[in-house]
Amino acid sequence: MVAAAFRRQGMAKALIDEAVAQAKHTGCEWLHVDFDPHLRPFYLDACGFTPTDAGLIALR
Repeated sequence: MVAAAFRRQGMAKALIDEAVAQAKHTGCEWLHVDFDPHLRPFYLDACGFTPTDAGLIALR
């Protein structure tokens, strides 16, 4: 969670982008995320996660 004073500045997206980059760098092939329903637009639209039964994102 991003502190209230720093929200709406792209911090959460930057953190996700860095997590994805690090996962790719270490050879991970998939990244899974769990989120509350109200965060669906952020994870699916802004971050590029794809809705699947497993909630996975392809890294390769």
